Amino acid sequence: MKFLFSFLLLSVVSPALFHSALARGGLNRSISPDFVSLAYGGSARFLLEDNNSKRSDKIMQGYMTNKELERAVKAFGKKCSKISKIYSIGDSVQGFPLWVIEISDKPGQEEAEPAFKYIGNVHGDEPVGRELLLQFANWICDNYLKDPLATLIVENVHLHILPSMNPDGFSLRTRNNANNVDLNRDFPDQFFFINDDEYARQPETKAIMKWMRDIHFTASATLHGGALVANYPWDGTADKRKDYYACPDDQTFRFMASVYSRSHHNMSLSQEFEGGITNGASWYPIYGGMQDWNYIHGGCFELTLEITDNKWPPANELATIFEYNKLSMLNLVASLAQTGIHGRIFSSESGRPLPGTITLKGIDYLVKASETLGVYHRLAAPKQKYEVSASMPGYKSKNTSIWLEEGAMSVDFILDPDTTTKRKVMQNCDCYGGHGVNFVGYIWGHYYEAYIFLAVVLVFICFLFQKKMKSRLPKQRLVALPKRIVV
Repeated sequence: MKFLFSFLLLSVVSPALFHSALARGGLNRSISPDFVSLAYGGSARFLLEDNNSKRSDKIMQGYMTNKELERAVKAFGKKCSKISKIYSIGDSVQGFPLWVIEISDKPGQEEAEPAFKYIGNVHGDEPVGRELLLQFANWICDNYLKDPLATLIVENVHLHILPSMNPDGFSLRTRNNANNVDLNRDFPDQFFFINDDEYARQPETKAIMKWMRDIHFTASATLHGGALVANYPWDGTADKRKDYYACPDDQTFRFMASVYSRSHHNMSLSQEFEGGITNGASWYPIYGGMQDWNYIHGGCFELTLEITDNKWPPANELATIFEYNKLSMLNLVASLAQTGIHGRIFSSESGRPLPGTITLKGIDYLVKASETLGVYHRLAAPKQKYEVSASMPGYKSKNTSIWLEEGAMSVDFILDPDTTTKRKVMQNCDCYGGHGVNFVGYIWGHYYEAYIFLAVVLVFICFLFQKKMKSRLPKQRLVALPKRIVV
């Protein structure tokens, strides 16, 4: 009680020292949420907005309005037109466009490169992300061909930036959208039957889901406020208990989260979260979140990044917060090209790309290759041995063992058609209409003596038929043999 009173007194006498204590993990999580919500959520992301439904105009000063954000996005498109493309993935409840900045040396084109997306302002009262993402985009534009990381990202990754997923919540200065729905609880859930009605979902949610269907994202991250930690799946548990619940790619997610945390100014020094990272369910479970949905349904490895203890810090602190996060944001995107297993899947018969699937032995998760290019990007924790398998219906699966070092590895697969399946199809095929071939066989096997007067005709027909079939077999074998040599 004395400890609680001291913190409350500190929050009144010196807010700056209070926030600093929160950042160092000084506020124990056993304290009731009602008390913690008076601060800035240093200990739990379930913290809702302050009791004041409307934030003061003073705290809004220095932050871009939605119109100013729109102008900034379009201005960026003109400034960096050679390496960017501006587009919208839909509209908010109140009709504001959800603007996206794509950064690449070939924007708008499909390439054999991984795609990454950053999303900010998921919650309306967490506006730091939208400000940082605009600064981040401009920094890459200004430093392309000057800074190695900026150049690597532009030339080897398709980066998509959605500064504000919830512009209505921002303008209303509330956590939820204009329909008072928490967008990070509006996605289908793996444990409970919630949000399964597509028509009941919010327009912002549906826009994200359609975006995921249109673009094959390899990885993603959302920027939040209220704590300082990199969060990874699973976000929930089947029994709703607060407990560590690992997804199949737990090691890979821990690696990704550590890439961000270790590159940050002080995230990895957290006294509350070891290494500055946490499993979502171990922190506290949520359901209907975007992070788990991305991994399950989108084939996309997503992190939830809590980048500042203060949800709405003074605008004059934004430049410092950006500097604290800049290297982390760069390294996380660059890691898609610098680590993992990448390659393409081809058919040995035609040479065309195949939209097959990639699996790693012992990890219950499929990564799909792209439909048109047959390219895949399989993120994996480094310094481990993996058995990589490629499969495709109608083709024989292939696998290979690799040792993945710190850097990325390229592994292409050339799959042979499954001729066994084709033979079964041919045997069951009614190739000559009706049962003509079976009828001839039946006559030949059982009624030869009864129909001796037709022997000459039947023998001649069967001779031609057998000769035709035999002439086909050598050709098939001649074609098949070289294909098996191609590996």
